[in-house]
Amino acid sequence: MDKCPVGSCSSEALMQRVALGDSQAFAALMARHQDRVMAVAFRFLGSRQEAEDLAQEVFLRVWRAAPSYTPSARFTTWLYAITANRCKSALRSFWRTGVLLLGALSADEEDQADLADQRRSPSPEDLALGAERARQVATALGSLPKTQRLATILLRYEGLSYAEIAEVLGVSVPAVESLLVRAKRSLEEKLRQHQE
Repeated sequence: MDKCPVGSCSSEALMQRVALGDSQAFAALMARHQDRVMAVAFRFLGSRQEAEDLAQEVFLRVWRAAPSYTPSARFTTWLYAITANRCKSALRSFWRTGVLLLGALSADEEDQADLADQRRSPSPEDLALGAERARQVATALGSLPKTQRLATILLRYEGLSYAEIAEVLGVSVPAVESLLVRAKRSLEEKLRQHQE
């Protein structure tokens, strides 16, 4: 087992320590990865409270699975797979009404950051248009089938490669490519309808 200090261990080494019941290693894993798990869950479910609950479930599963964990893939890929499965299960476990507004806050922050990068002060009209566009993107994303939505979130917001997304979703790379092409086509169509 790796004897590195908890803060500088790889996630895989931390998991080896968690398997032996090391709660400090587990706390370090949570601190390192909780924000990303919550971001994926929030973009998928559209509710901060549900995302927090789901993140707790994910890390409970990590704790329970630690004794049988084998680092055959990067820890983050394994963690995203657990997160993706919990997100899909969460949608099956309760009835959701209305359109999910996924990622609206994040997209709005990104739009505002883009405006700031242009070295100008955004006008109220620019901010309103950016917020409306973010809402439209979030609504369109929320309307995608769950596997297309997860693939899009993992690519766009989490920066995973096609191979990593394939591993997380348990599909082939060509299947990921197909999912993303269909998702892009659907998103473009839905956004075009909003502009008309």
